[in-house]
Amino acid sequence: MTGIKIKNTVRLWQLFEVFFKIGGFTFGGGYAMLPLIQREVVDRMKWLTNEEFMDLFAVAQSLPGVFAVNISIFTGYRLKGFKGALFSAIGCTLPSFLIILAIALFFEQMAHEPVIVRIFNGIRPVVVAMIAAPVITTWKSMKMKQRQLWIPILAALLVWLLKISPVWVIIISALGGVLYTFYIKKYIKPHIR
Repeated sequence: MTGIKIKNTVRLWQLFEVFFKIGGFTFGGGYAMLPLIQREVVDRMKWLTNEEFMDLFAVAQSLPGVFAVNISIFTGYRLKGFKGALFSAIGCTLPSFLIILAIALFFEQMAHEPVIVRIFNGIRPVVVAMIAAPVITTWKSMKMKQRQLWIPILAALLVWLLKISPVWVIIISALGGVLYTFYIKKYIKPHIR
């Protein structure tokens, strides 16, 4: 669905508007923004296919910086080049900047107010659910074979238990994929028969 046709029909203001909405209405930032980004960019606007989104997700996650901003920049660049990346990034970050600026002005006076504490306690479980939803969607769309199930489980354990940086896990996984594709699949498997 992406390509020349969409590049010509997408307006810079649309990119700004979509990512402004994402940035303004998603609590928790980062991964909590993932379901909304996917819904807007893939399902509603059809700017990217699910597979393209997953590729951007993998790259955005492995780079330094805010994950959601990375995805907005990649999406904007893919659709409208440098200007698209700029409009998307500003749209994604402006709501947070304005909200944080307003909160910073009054936070010290309000931080211990019971209502504010309850609001944050109510938001936290929702953020967990918002992170889990795209993980499940991603899992379903990957069409993973049963013999491959150990890969994401091992990756999660490396990050969670051994505290290995996700960047290293992604790099090792990429190298493993290259090794499997170019060495094992081509040279070892044909000789096993």
